[in-house]
Amino acid sequence: MKLFNTFLNDESGAVTVDWVVLTAAIVGLGIAVLTSVGGGTTTLADNVSSSLAGTAVSTETSF
Repeated sequence: MKLFNTFLNDESGAVTVDWVVLTAAIVGLGIAVLTSVGGGTTTLADNVSSSLAGTAVSTETSF
């Protein structure tokens, strides 16, 4: 019973668990942000592409 109580009171790995949970939360948040922003950036790139495709480029130079 003493060994079990010693195991329950040992907190040497608690900081490691905290950092693992914090890192997992940050990674999850990053994935969520990339997923939500990804569609918007694709739409924006398509809009810029179509706008540039319809623009005439002047090659005249005057000195």
